Order: sequence, then structure tokens, then C-alpha cells
Amino acid sequence: MSNVFPRNMNTSYPVAVTGDGCYIIDSDGKRYFDGSGGAAVSSLGHSHPSVINAIKSQVDQLAFAHTGFFTSAPAEKLASLLVDHAPERIEHVYFVSGGSEAVEAALKLARQYFVEIGQSARRNVITRRQSYHGNTLGALAAGGNQLRRQIYNPLLIETSHVAPCYAYREMLDREDEIAFARRVANELEVEILRLGPESVMAFIAEPVVGATLGAVPAVDGYFAHIREICDRYDVLLILDEVMCGMGRTGYMYACEMDGVQPDIITIAKGLGAGYQPLGAMLCSSTIYQVIKMGSGFFQHGHTYLGHPTACAGAHAVVNTILDENLIGHVKDKGHKLMEELTERFSNHPNIGDIRGRGLFIGMEFVAHRESKAPFDPEEARYKVFKAAAFDAGLICYPMGGTIDGSRGDHVLIAPPFIISDDQIGELCDKLEVAAAKTFC
Repeated sequence: MSNVFPRNMNTSYPVAVTGDGCYIIDSDGKRYFDGSGGAAVSSLGHSHPSVINAIKSQVDQLAFAHTGFFTSAPAEKLASLLVDHAPERIEHVYFVSGGSEAVEAALKLARQYFVEIGQSARRNVITRRQSYHGNTLGALAAGGNQLRRQIYNPLLIETSHVAPCYAYREMLDREDEIAFARRVANELEVEILRLGPESVMAFIAEPVVGATLGAVPAVDGYFAHIREICDRYDVLLILDEVMCGMGRTGYMYACEMDGVQPDIITIAKGLGAGYQPLGAMLCSSTIYQVIKMGSGFFQHGHTYLGHPTACAGAHAVVNTILDENLIGHVKDKGHKLMEELTERFSNHPNIGDIRGRGLFIGMEFVAHRESKAPFDPEEARYKVFKAAAFDAGLICYPMGGTIDGSRGDHVLIAPPFIISDDQIGELCDKLEVAAAKTFC
């Protein structure tokens, strides 16, 4: 009997033993193609030598130094590298251990910023339905993932949720993308006015919605409208790139595609690429200078902030992405993967939509393609798909509740950036096997 507390106590998990590029190998020697990078984490696969060597070298020199007493060379170097490639005005990096911590830090920084400029009435956070921003209580409250929120609702701070930019389900027949973008963005302004502009501190959104919706990008113009509304009411714009950032969509920061400049960005997952647990909250110089010239102290912190070994590993990850032109590789392989998925599944009676950017792609399941009707939630088709794919030697990321937290199913595909053309074929072959078993 295992003493490990597993995610699912009714499941027996194989033991992962070895990583080999895009594959994980278990104790029985079975190879699994990592078609989702775990949870869009393993962007460089599981055995990249430059990252492994960087971590080993750092441990030999200095494993840990508490940020209450020291900074470290790996943290300084990584922060400079991230800022060099960040959107304009983003100049400071606060390192944490993962995505939920990054979002918590972003929310707390937004609150402290307004307190320090004398606007302490600003406390409300607005986000979107069917979003996901993490599993700690603050991040969970900000998110709109009803499946994960449900039993913890009594513990969560009150937040507001407006419409996602989910064209497949929510764009009206009479609308084009321009009209749709403006309509759903305007929900933010309506909610700001309902709450009172003097009480709203931040709007948080994923540039490409990951786990809850399955790689749904905003339509053109949406984030431009969002930025205008935030500026009109002095609301901070927080972009959550924990899952979609760090090259995953074919841009180092996903918001580059949308041409929007946030006030705060959160990143994680692909930052450490699974080699070390690391996340970060990046903020504008404006916010940073307010804190610096005011109290001079951010009232927040964790033990493993700026962990030198994690930062050394992440520095090697980001350098590898840049040095090996993996951003271009993501665009190229993402295009090929989308073409292959479209060829195989665009006419499938139970695949309603194929969407995404770069190597961040989702397929939404439907009971009837023409009507877009979802399967009965009791059937839990996403669970059936996950089990069938895993049996076929494929790791992918299916989820239920796509439409409203209860109805709808999808699968998220986010393979390592080093995927080859042959492996694109292997990935799609195994998806076909899973689909055949799920929709028979």
C-alpha cells in the first residue's frame, strides 16, 4: 500500500521511471508520448541536456539562498532575460514556485498598489466565466472553473465574472468577429459600472484560455477593447500566461499576438519546463515604482521565492528556446499539427471545433456536429477519452464542463516544442484510436 496521497484514490498509477525526449517510460517499459506536456509544462521534453547540466552545475555551487537575506546570480540573470523579451513597460520580475502562487502575487500586488496611491476602496476583481487561474483560494476565486470551485465556494472571496471570448459557442449568427469582440469586451465596462469604478482594482484573463475551455484564443480586436476599458477606469490588466506563455503559442509571451500591453503578467509551467518548479509575476515599472517610493516593501512572500536552482534551470530553458529558434519551430509544427488534425477530424461527427495557436490546440467534443449539442455530462466522455488515449500510450489533457462548468467536453493538446513531423503523425494516430473508443 502506497503512503503517497494521490490525486485520485480510485486509480492505480504506473510508476514513471525515465524521460526520453517527448516520451515518459514507466517501470514496465511502456512508452507514453507526452501529447500535452503534462499540463502544458514540458516544453523541451524530458531529457534536454543543457537544462539538466545547468541544474547540476547550480546545485554544485549553491542550491538555495533565502530572498529575505540574498539575491542570486541565476535570479538576476533570468529576470533580465525575461524582461528583455517582455511587452513594453514590463520591467520587474517576482519569482515564485508555480502558477497559482504567481496569480496570488498578482492579485496582492494590485491591491497594494491601489492602497499605496490612496485608493484603498479598490478591492474588486473581475474575470471571465470558464477561466482558470489556479487552485489556491485567491486564484481559485478569480477563476471561473466551476468544477474546481464548487466545494470551496464558501471559502472564496467574492469576484465578478463576465463572458469569455468563446466564438464557437457565443458568437451570434448575425455577428462578425469585430462586432462579437466589442460586445463581449463591453461586458467588462458594464460590470465595472455596476460595481462602481472606484471599487474595481483589476481584470484578469488568459490570452488563450487553457484548461477550462481547451485552447480558445480571443478574436482579433478583443484585447484592444479590453485595454481601452481598463485605461478608461484606471483598472489594472492582468494577463495570466501560466499555461499559454513562454513560447507555447508561437510567441514568447502569448499577448504579443494580440498586440496588448498588460500591467501584470503571470507565467509558470513552460518557464521551468518541468525541470524545476518555478513561476513568476512580472509587473510594470509604474506599479513597481509606486511600491518602491511608498512603503518600499511588498507585503507578500514564500519560502522558495527566487530559488537559485530553479532559476538556473529556467534560464537554461529560456535560452534554449531562443538559441534553438524553438519559437519558429512551434509556429511551423503548430501549423502542421493543425493541418493534420483538421484533415483527420474536421468532419468527424463528434468533433465540433478545432482551435488554438502554435502547439496549444483544443478539440471540442459534441453529440451532434450540426447542432453543437454536447454529450450528457453523466457520460463523462472526456474521462473515457483520457483513459483510451493513455491505454494507447498517449498523455493528453481532456476536461469536462467546457460550456458552463457542467456540460461539454474537450481535449487539450500541448506537446513538447521539439516534436518532429513523424511524432505529429504518431500523436494524431493515437488520438484517432482514443476517438474510436470514445465515440463508438
